[in-house]
Amino acid sequence: MCARGLDTMQMQVNGEQRTVQAGLTVAGLLTELDIRPDRVAVELNMTILDRNEFDRRSLQEGDRIEIISFIGGGQGA
Repeated sequence: MCARGLDTMQMQVNGEQRTVQAGLTVAGLLTELDIRPDRVAVELNMTILDRNEFDRRSLQEGDRIEIISFIGGGQGA
């Protein structure tokens, strides 16, 4: 029998294995990770998602997610 419960699934987030709630959306994952969706780009299985997909896109067992944060800054001339 599998060690993890039926209501969880495994996926890779930024290169690390993670157990999350089954049926979680991209938006739900960002909330769980305390990440503001307006400050990141998300790549799901090598496809960059449009931000308006975050609420609709459900995650699946074995998905690979990369979350890229935007960092402001720089120097003016």
